[in-house]
Amino acid sequence: MTGPDTTPETLPETLPENPPLPESVRDHLGHELRSVYTEPAPEPRFLGDEPTVPQEFEPQLRRLETRLKTHEEGTEAVEQALDRILDAFGVTPDASDPKK
Repeated sequence: MTGPDTTPETLPETLPENPPLPESVRDHLGHELRSVYTEPAPEPRFLGDEPTVPQEFEPQLRRLETRLKTHEEGTEAVEQALDRILDAFGVTPDASDPKK
């Protein structure tokens, strides 16, 4: 053969054995692989997807709703009572109070 010798011994040592592919090529190949290997999964089911609550959860939900409503109404009642007490003593809450 009269051409240049291209055996591994004569190649420059600066070239890596497997040069990395350009990023755009890697992105394209990754996209192609994902489209081939992606399997359609069933739609996830989330709480509240069903139109009605299952019967086994009904008592717990009723108790939770009662507790939340009681807490809300109790907090409002205490706030109103404290406001009336402060009014009775002529005390006005500070305007810089972060709670108000």
